[in-house]
Amino acid sequence: MSADLTERPVPRPEPQMPSACASGGCGGGSGGGTTATIHVHRRGRPGAEPPAYVAVRVNGTVIAPEAIAEEAQQHPAPDPASAWRAAARALAIRELLLQEAHRLGLAAEPETDEAGRREVDEEALIRAVLETQAAPSSPTREECLRVYEQQRERFRTPPLLEARHILVEPGGDDEAGWDAARHQAATIAREVGDDPAAFAEAAQAFSSCPSKMQGGSLGQLQPGELVPAVQSAIEALPEGMTGREPVRSRFGWHVLRLDRRIPGRQLPFELVESRIADMLEARAWTLAAARFTASLAEAATLEGVALGKDELEAQLW
Repeated sequence: MSADLTERPVPRPEPQMPSACASGGCGGGSGGGTTATIHVHRRGRPGAEPPAYVAVRVNGTVIAPEAIAEEAQQHPAPDPASAWRAAARALAIRELLLQEAHRLGLAAEPETDEAGRREVDEEALIRAVLETQAAPSSPTREECLRVYEQQRERFRTPPLLEARHILVEPGGDDEAGWDAARHQAATIAREVGDDPAAFAEAAQAFSSCPSKMQGGSLGQLQPGELVPAVQSAIEALPEGMTGREPVRSRFGWHVLRLDRRIPGRQLPFELVESRIADMLEARAWTLAAARFTASLAEAATLEGVALGKDELEAQLW
């Protein structure tokens, strides 16, 4: 398939634990488990003045305005005040967990992740307190099966399209060049009709895409795998037909043919059970960490920051 046409989707991340960084990846993480890590950012603009907002204290411990200002850069928000409040909550959560770790006399045992990044001691302490005080039970097979039965559509292979194209590039970037390329593409589409052999011959003769060596074949395509204009045009074609109207992309004009539709199939439970278990475990860690943090916040003396249920849920998700 032509690499030019592909637009691969980015894998979607699993839910994360409450973190001082909503975006993650700041030089340290736990390895080998579904436990939580609070990441601490110290990347600010040198000399940047923090906003003049209220002082933030957790059980009498002051969270420096400069630290909040630096952390606020990791919390996209519609305005500086909202970013400041989100950063203050994140650092207050971190401070609560660190204080609890010290109260319990826990020792930091930093781990190294698969990329070779080592936790800082504070992150290791936060992980330790969550592992010892908020670890949820592992999901049962029955729970996984319930999710599978309730959300069967999530556990299907994607539908596939077997398609071809002929790419006619314009001879120049001006309007005349594009018009000439469109005229040629329309002529090809009209002449080859729905004959697959004629399409393959025309692809070899006229296409500017390397796929011409395979008769224009794009292989088996998943939804969203091509640039949107081409993808949507192929999806709209009846099986076994060539589109009579060329489709324009930034690469040129495309003559498109849909050879076959392959419907998605249901994956058996045994094949996705571990995936469901991982998803439920990650969610359970998130909720358990939120409940534990909420209990600490309820018993704490907080100034300048709110850590009620609504605030914690907003910080978490």
